[in-house]
Amino acid sequence: MKKVLIGLLFSLFIIKSQAQETAVKVATRKGMLVEFSLGYGNIRFFDSKKTTGFDKSQGSFTFPDLKLGYFLNENTALTLSKLGVIYDENGRDRHFGALLPGVQYWLMDSWWIHAGIGMSIDGSALYDIKKGDEWHYGCAVSLSTGREFFKTKNFALSMQSRILLGRAFLPNEAHLDAITFGFGFGFSWF
Repeated sequence: MKKVLIGLLFSLFIIKSQAQETAVKVATRKGMLVEFSLGYGNIRFFDSKKTTGFDKSQGSFTFPDLKLGYFLNENTALTLSKLGVIYDENGRDRHFGALLPGVQYWLMDSWWIHAGIGMSIDGSALYDIKKGDEWHYGCAVSLSTGREFFKTKNFALSMQSRILLGRAFLPNEAHLDAITFGFGFGFSWF
């Protein structure tokens, strides 16, 4: 709970600092958008049949989140995002994430919001894949916000926070619901 409150305070800081912005516009947003972000997050599972044994949330690094997009105009981009966090299950690293088409919109020159809906993926961490590992798929939605605090003509550095809600379908008509909250830094090229 403490980590969620810290994340919410971080989000409020982004919003407050954006409202006070008086900086001159520098970045030119057109063409392609490429972004990756690194940070820290929290994941909480809800197992429909109580078979996994998850009983508390886990803190984790967000696996490098990736976003590709194309600007429709200076304030709106269509995107494809890959999000997720690494978590521990019985001493092995696993990844819960999503592949999401979405839309990113700049409310102000340096403050954006992003929403996406798509496919969730629960599986082994890429660096720990073994033969016979189970992979589960489902659906997910995400909402994020970011504040660009350093910009040049084709690059921006931002503070970001996001929430991801996902469901992965398990065997025997069971499912695993997850909620992740993450915050970190994003590196964007336009």
